[in-house]
Amino acid sequence: MGLAGRHQTDAGISTAYAVDAVLMAVALSIFISIAGRPLPAREGEKLSLKESLLSGVQFIFGNQLVLAALSLDLFAVLFGGAVALLPIFADDILKVGAEGLGYLRAAPAVGSVLMAMSLTYFPIRKWAGRKLLWAVAGFGLATIGFALSTNFWLSLGLLFLTGVFDSVSVIVRSTLLHTFTPEHMKGRVSAVNNIFIGSSNEIGSFESGAAAKLLGVVNSVVFGGAMTLVVVAITALKANKLRKLDLTPQSQKA
Repeated sequence: MGLAGRHQTDAGISTAYAVDAVLMAVALSIFISIAGRPLPAREGEKLSLKESLLSGVQFIFGNQLVLAALSLDLFAVLFGGAVALLPIFADDILKVGAEGLGYLRAAPAVGSVLMAMSLTYFPIRKWAGRKLLWAVAGFGLATIGFALSTNFWLSLGLLFLTGVFDSVSVIVRSTLLHTFTPEHMKGRVSAVNNIFIGSSNEIGSFESGAAAKLLGVVNSVVFGGAMTLVVVAITALKANKLRKLDLTPQSQKA
């Protein structure tokens, strides 16, 4: 690479980090501007940290809707994520190098942001549970398609779709957590949710690497997508409340 090319690359990297910093500052300012709301008083409840966390876990496992939504997202990330293996796909399979890897890494985020913006104006209410199941299934199918693709543009489009479907899953799950969790339990349930979902990303990366070592890169991603579909099928069969969930105002009043 010539000197001019290096300067161009450096300018691009600097711009990318600058945009990232600005967006983080904007997000922080928006969070700060959110008005606080006092929690309802609960007399006589003094729990230790351990008891508080355990009560959050007990609530999740005792609520079929919340548990099913969390399980779908957790196992989809655990098995279906191909992000940790993208450098291998970019270099050895798609032959697009570092620049192509950047596009591949960005594609799910672009899909996720665009879907989130769309759902702001067209929220999911009618048959929300079924749409959640279909979204996670779509995530698994797009993951399998990406694993089998040898065309860069097709792979880019499929990764874009994984972001679209993941955004639906995250938003519906968050809505369920806030809608079906009592006010005094929301902090505990959110803490457990963050621990489960946050750790599943790192464990999912480990699973991807271990499966790639045992099965090969392509087969490991196909396996992860297939396992996501299995989780969706089991959840659809066992969690009838999630399958029938409807968030329209009429159904909530009923």
